Amino acid sequence: MTTAAERPSVLFVCVHNAGRSQMAAAFLTHLAGERVQVRSAGSAPAETVNPAVVEAMAEVGIDVSAEVPKVLTTEAVQASDVVITMGCGDTCPVFPGKRYLDWELRDPAGQGVDAVRPIRDEIEERIRGLIAEIAPAGRA
Repeated sequence: MTTAAERPSVLFVCVHNAGRSQMAAAFLTHLAGERVQVRSAGSAPAETVNPAVVEAMAEVGIDVSAEVPKVLTTEAVQASDVVITMGCGDTCPVFPGKRYLDWELRDPAGQGVDAVRPIRDEIEERIRGLIAEIAPAGRA
């Protein structure tokens, strides 16, 4: 059994925390379960998660309708092993010893569900690769 201290922690950051970072966090939670601690935040969080994102995620059996965009804090970055930015530019604080990745993904803001699906699918593919690297199934 993996203890909380041994679980890698991942923070997903995008500007509004209403689309890409919410999808990534939901996929990581859904696919890795208790093997990874998951956070998401935004530098300028929206009021609600993008409705097209909620619909696109529901199509793959993941409910994000109750999620609420959260503000990015220094504490969240410090508490994470891996910080994955998704278009937040230089607004993310950088600390030594953290692993930073920048995933170039189209922004689903203002897009319909047809435009969100390919973004969702690309995020799922990247999350599966991340899990294989930081929390393989045999590690539980």
